[in-house]
Amino acid sequence: MSVRVKLPTHLRRLAGVDGEVRLDIAEEITTDTVLAALEERYPVLRGTIRDLATGRRRAFVRYFACEQDLSHDPPGTPLPSRVADGSEPFLVVGSMAGG
Repeated sequence: MSVRVKLPTHLRRLAGVDGEVRLDIAEEITTDTVLAALEERYPVLRGTIRDLATGRRRAFVRYFACEQDLSHDPPGTPLPSRVADGSEPFLVVGSMAGG
């Protein structure tokens, strides 16, 4: 299946891509499989979205899809079917701190 991923500007620049990234994933579509495919295709992103040692999401990174915050879902949770079929993107968003 072809999954659409939208990255924040600084990660698009780092990976050298414009716009969305399309990833072909043969296994179940989960946050973990999407990020693994993204890091395999763009090795420069390893460690920027999730910790290299633990695989946990970085503190100031959030995941969204279909208007849902998926940041706290377990990494093996299947993503919504609209993400899996490519009709909705998986969003990686840099969260903002401050008041």
